[in-house]
Amino acid sequence: MKILRAVFAAAAATALLAGCVQGEDAPAANADGTKSVALRLDYAYYNPASLVLREQKWLETELAGKGVTVSWQLSAGSNKANEALRADAIDVGSTAGAAALVARANGSPIKTIDVFSQPEWAAIVVPKGSTVTSVAQLKGKRIAATKGTDPYFFLLQALDEAGLKPADVTVTNLQHADGRTALERGDVDAWAGLDPLMATSEVDAGSRLLYRNVAFNSYGVLNAREAFLAEHPDLAQSVVNAYEKARQWIKANPDQAVALYAREAKISEPVAKAVLTERTVLDVDPVPGAAQKAVFEKILPVLVADANVKSEADARTAIDTLFEPRFATARVVS
Repeated sequence: MKILRAVFAAAAATALLAGCVQGEDAPAANADGTKSVALRLDYAYYNPASLVLREQKWLETELAGKGVTVSWQLSAGSNKANEALRADAIDVGSTAGAAALVARANGSPIKTIDVFSQPEWAAIVVPKGSTVTSVAQLKGKRIAATKGTDPYFFLLQALDEAGLKPADVTVTNLQHADGRTALERGDVDAWAGLDPLMATSEVDAGSRLLYRNVAFNSYGVLNAREAFLAEHPDLAQSVVNAYEKARQWIKANPDQAVALYAREAKISEPVAKAVLTERTVLDVDPVPGAAQKAVFEKILPVLVADANVKSEADARTAIDTLFEPRFATARVVS
């Protein structure tokens, strides 16, 4: 009898445990019995439109009645957004165009569904008092950069233009904020910077932009997991629509946009204004296509030479398959 009771107890415990596991894995049900859906987005200080969306809660309001919950995850750089997409931690993430290209060329199943800006968010920065006056003079120097992001790809292009190879400098791979700190402490001779950190360093530490070239910046884009697009095209459309609304809101409310950007990114309003009005073009065609491909064609040789992609063939296949323009083409603003 004792053995029987033990068997029944074990069976009951197993059934209870199985029920708990099933409950944890299964999507939560709404009051009407339908399954709830989670929409997972990133926000980033290099993407002011994402800060507007997160603060205004337009998506939360629109989707609440459809059983959709919206969550936000901070991306510290394009590399982090791509990592989150690959890990299925977010559904839609914001990166530089070149970062999306590299991710897809290396096997990440993502599609670019929207262009949210044409920023001049990357440049080569030197510390206050530096005697370096040209990119060519960086030969043999230490440069901080975040690999997998536009500032790093900007650095590769700038070196190539100056007749240097990546091996001619020492690249210290640091996340953007740590790169700024290393520059200001004198741990490196230059930094492939990213706004708004770059603009803040100019104002607060007297750092100087050594080299600027808006053509070396590869647009700000939204990328979505292919599985998400297949399962929830309606939500992808809602996200693109909301981004269009955010871009229009920033243009119509410049003072409020600057104040919001400064508050959310924890930067001064003069810095926020400089980034938004002087280094960010929001009035761009949101449909990904020829303009972005032209940038990719220019950067492709240095990406291949630095082994950022598996092969040139993989990169060219990625160029041909990265864009999914139907959502931006069908965009509407409520």
